Amino acid sequence: MDKSGESGESGEGPESGGPAGNGYPRPGGGNAPGGDRERKRPPGTGGGILMGRPFGVPVYVAPSWFLVAALITWVFGGQLERVLPELGNLRYLVSLFFAVAFYGSVLVHELAHTVVALRYKLPVRRIQLQFFGGVSEIEKESETPGREFVLAFVGPLLSLVLAGLFYLGMYAVEPGTVPGVLMAGLMISNLIVAAFNLLPGLPLDGGRMLRAVVWKVTGRPMSGTVAAAWTGRALAIVVLAGLPLLTHSGRLGNAPEEFGGVDTVTDALLAAILAGIIWTGAGNSLRMARLRERLPELRARNLTRRAVPVSADTPLSEALRRANEAGARALVVVDGQGEPTALVREASIAGVPEHRRPWVATGGLAQELRPGMRVSAELSGEDLLESLRTTPATEYLVVEETGEVYGVLSTADVERAFVSAMARHS
Repeated sequence: MDKSGESGESGEGPESGGPAGNGYPRPGGGNAPGGDRERKRPPGTGGGILMGRPFGVPVYVAPSWFLVAALITWVFGGQLERVLPELGNLRYLVSLFFAVAFYGSVLVHELAHTVVALRYKLPVRRIQLQFFGGVSEIEKESETPGREFVLAFVGPLLSLVLAGLFYLGMYAVEPGTVPGVLMAGLMISNLIVAAFNLLPGLPLDGGRMLRAVVWKVTGRPMSGTVAAAWTGRALAIVVLAGLPLLTHSGRLGNAPEEFGGVDTVTDALLAAILAGIIWTGAGNSLRMARLRERLPELRARNLTRRAVPVSADTPLSEALRRANEAGARALVVVDGQGEPTALVREASIAGVPEHRRPWVATGGLAQELRPGMRVSAELSGEDLLESLRTTPATEYLVVEETGEVYGVLSTADVERAFVSAMARHS
């Protein structure tokens, strides 16, 4: 199963990663909601065991994958016992191979999204194989509905292609053998992944395709998100109520069963997990869209504090006096030629008792300007958050396009402005 959604919802802010980004997670290969927003890791770190870097994108296997691999091995092993009883305990080795091959198909599904994203110059942080499938963490939104549709559709398309290849492979092997059973199982599983992901509700790929269509018709990406998110929530309710009924009706190819017992509990649990993933992913996608609507309000020029230049040996008390006289709220340390070299951290100033400030040099409280700590006064929205996320710091030097110093931007001010904008929207 595959879901397509947004990567990151809560706790947004410049250092925590902000609201930019798309996730393509999938139970069995798809785009799921990215889940809650945590402090961003540097690209290519964390997320489990690093397996490789196809196309320069790190691929991780999360610890939860091993739980699912064990479950698939056990379930598929039970199927093999009925189809190939002569295998004995070797059936579990064959089942483990099937689990690995199935997640290989999930990886191909994810790589399809990744390749298209890179083709559209959308950065991809990583791919992660996890409990219910995979996630391609795409960090930016598609610029047009057409690109959004293609980016979502390539995943299910590749799953259908894989199903076709495994179907052809069934003709190349003898039926009733281990290769024949593996080919049939992989063909069916890829068909299920493709069909599930084509359902028209976020966070599934089909939901992103629906979003693209509504976006194209209305001209508003938010309208597409709202339509696809609420369709996804309706889909979650259908899955929760309908999957157990469908299983026990015999319409999935099994014999009709009576309600009750372990199978009923298992079916209900599976339905609840799937419904929960879809419902949560739809809500996350909706929240992320609302976040993006507020992003243009974040402008570096509007949030920048006025700053006064001081030399490194200026006593802190004198530097603060000059700032108060100028109505400034930040200090910039400059060299003999007047070039900025460091920023004085607000937290460092607060940590110096007032009676000691005449004896403390301002330079001793300053943080050296590192590459990335100079930002343009023209930055806003996702571009601003991306710039801050790339080089985490508490303060940044804001400069005009001419290189002239405009002031100092505090991360805390950006976070407060973001929270305020979201509160007004709510």
